[in-house]
Amino acid sequence: MTVFLDRDAVVTSGSIATERQLTVRDEGLLQSAVARPRSSAFGLDAYPSVWDKAAALMHSLATNRPFVDGNKRTAWASAVVFLDLNGFRPGGPMDVDWAEKFVLDVAEGRLSDWETIASGIKDIYG
Repeated sequence: MTVFLDRDAVVTSGSIATERQLTVRDEGLLQSAVARPRSSAFGLDAYPSVWDKAAALMHSLATNRPFVDGNKRTAWASAVVFLDLNGFRPGGPMDVDWAEKFVLDVAEGRLSDWETIASGIKDIYG
């Protein structure tokens, strides 16, 4: 069974990643981003794999920008925490420069397809 992050877990993940308390700019956008990985239609998950769910969460947080500041760091941290809670850890040291560029590409729309984002996340987890 998949463990999902709730609103407070996302805020906490972002606060830890940014080393300060986040300020929510738009509660509706935050709730939407948190709910997206759980989406389903006709009894089927919209995002079938854990990687797809992590990608949906990251994409929504990075592009919806629900916080005043720290959206990209929160998007990355929340995806990592989500995967950790579901038993997935990186296969080796995390390439911070690659991760920063990756989430920036998501936030700026250069990576907008959740399947491509999921594949990128999965690649760094080995």
